[in-house]
Amino acid sequence: MTAADATQTDALARLAAAALHLWEVPEGAGARLINLSENATYLVEAAGGYRSVLRIHRTGYHGHRAIECELAWMAALHEQGGVATPLPLAGRDGALIQTFGTAELPPRHLVMFEWLAGAEPDPDQNLVEPFRQLGGLAARTHLHVIGWKRPDGFQRLVWDDEAVFGAAPNWGDWRDGPGVDDAVRAVLEPAEALLRRRLAAYGRGKGRYGLIHADMRLANLLIEDGHTRLIDFDDCGFGWFMYDFAAGISFMEEHPQVPALRAAWLGGYRAVRPLDPEDEDEMDSFIMLRRMALLAWIGSHDATDLARAQAPHFAAGTVRLATRYLARFS
Repeated sequence: MTAADATQTDALARLAAAALHLWEVPEGAGARLINLSENATYLVEAAGGYRSVLRIHRTGYHGHRAIECELAWMAALHEQGGVATPLPLAGRDGALIQTFGTAELPPRHLVMFEWLAGAEPDPDQNLVEPFRQLGGLAARTHLHVIGWKRPDGFQRLVWDDEAVFGAAPNWGDWRDGPGVDDAVRAVLEPAEALLRRRLAAYGRGKGRYGLIHADMRLANLLIEDGHTRLIDFDDCGFGWFMYDFAAGISFMEEHPQVPALRAAWLGGYRAVRPLDPEDEDEMDSFIMLRRMALLAWIGSHDATDLARAQAPHFAAGTVRLATRYLARFS
């Protein structure tokens, strides 16, 4: 971590501590950083076993209305969709979204969530059963979306090929990712072109495309007593339903248990909602789309520990995936 990164992290910690008075938290509560990615996430603890989770949004990613829409979908899933989402906690003023700044940092949006018990799964543990459950969770979110009337003025990001490869990609240009040189571009540019052709042919029918979680990776799962729960809807937006599987294997696309996880996820999904053969056939396209989005993410988020850990080898792994993708579909 650079000195500038450390300064920013310390400033965020002070903002978190200073903002706690906005909610009815016990006196003496403290906030401890548990994740720094798009946002800064803190575990809020106090004597007597009190726990909650504070999310401090980074500037320039989601506006107030977009966060309202995220929370609206989470509430609808919890109440109508059969998906137990973490509930936001209203502040003292009754608002779910607070805005707060300090002398060091300009105002940011903040949301406090209830604490959910459970542990993040490890990629080296047997994940077949969690992924079977995750497939069912994904299917329930998709079923809900197909029949849900969104609130007026609904705003969320889009996670299609234009959002990864277009003129203003959400996470930046994959060509700016670490380790991307001429040899890497020589493989990934044809893969991008093939991917875009295939996704155009696949289409955006109502049963294939809609509002999705978009980040069902291991870091956003909690396992407790054999039950898998889904958290962190911060990246939810519009994309292809099968992208949710691709997001589920983020940063572990080449892990030897991925074929078993894919089969388990599909089994769990089909137990809730049917799939067309074309949906399964195109899963490799969504894995490739997500992988190239992550290559861009690593390049634009080099202040995070995760990006630093992935940077030395991620481009080479992406080339291996792209080579297999081109061989299969070219």
